[in-house]
Amino acid sequence: MARPQKNRRICNMPETDHFVPASVPDVGCDSNEIIMTVDEYEALRLIDREGLTHSACAAQMNISRTTATEICESARRKVAEAIVSGRELIITGGNWELCSGRRGDCFREDCPRDHALKHEYAATHRQPQNTQEN
Repeated sequence: MARPQKNRRICNMPETDHFVPASVPDVGCDSNEIIMTVDEYEALRLIDREGLTHSACAAQMNISRTTATEICESARRKVAEAIVSGRELIITGGNWELCSGRRGDCFREDCPRDHALKHEYAATHRQPQNTQEN
């Protein structure tokens, strides 16, 4: 019996989750779509865009280095197939969880989730201004 997959930690959801070439013959045709999982997107983002090593990516995503490498290679194959074949690329699904935004969870000094949580906390816990007149 196979071991269940661990959830992979991601920082943020992709801003864009659907890419379509300018000239797609049958847009919306399921057989023309390539599905990239959110965790594949995150590994690709961390390694190829942020410049992390596979080991650093693995630590950030809370997975092994070999798993990070396999996930990134799968994502690269899917991007290449979408570009070369002119197919839609959709980012959805996978086994993942958002990072908590706490320092122990994120490799970034300026974790965007940490900033969002601090901003949200400040907005909900504002001190009432003293309106008392002298």
